[in-house]
Amino acid sequence: MLPSVKDLERILFGGKRFGNHVDEVWPNLFIGDMSVANDRYSLWKLGITHVLNAAHGRMHCQGSQDFYGSTVDYYGVPADDSPSFDLSPYFLSAAEFIHDTLDTPGARILVHCAVGVSRSASLVLSYLMIHRHYSLLGAINKIKERRWIFPNRGFLKQLRALEEGLNAPLTC
Repeated sequence: MLPSVKDLERILFGGKRFGNHVDEVWPNLFIGDMSVANDRYSLWKLGITHVLNAAHGRMHCQGSQDFYGSTVDYYGVPADDSPSFDLSPYFLSAAEFIHDTLDTPGARILVHCAVGVSRSASLVLSYLMIHRHYSLLGAINKIKERRWIFPNRGFLKQLRALEEGLNAPLTC
């Protein structure tokens, strides 16, 4: 049985409630905030080859392929961190971008938004669910081993719906 949104929020609220600017939450997969995303030297030191910006076009998160140049592959998701924003249309494409990156030898990816706890975390959760076959709760716990995250209530509802869809029996 899927935990309720309220139960998920209780689990998310537990543990440490502070974060670094960037954390490696899965091998070669980092979640970070806008300060690290806007610092090309930090990205170079981390060996980042791909950036998924979950706040593309938003204030202070206006990254683009032009900003990163030819050394980084860029993918932008123009999401608002609002419970009413439908992030679910981006779950599959973001998961594919992350998956393809991690299948590339030597590649390392930063998924970021403004603070690195809601939009970016939701897209990484969708990747773990779609490609690594984690339940939503399992994916949350996996990321929480390395980083404090707190997807907004709307994103949690959408991730619950994703889990229901992934677990739906196939019909002919």
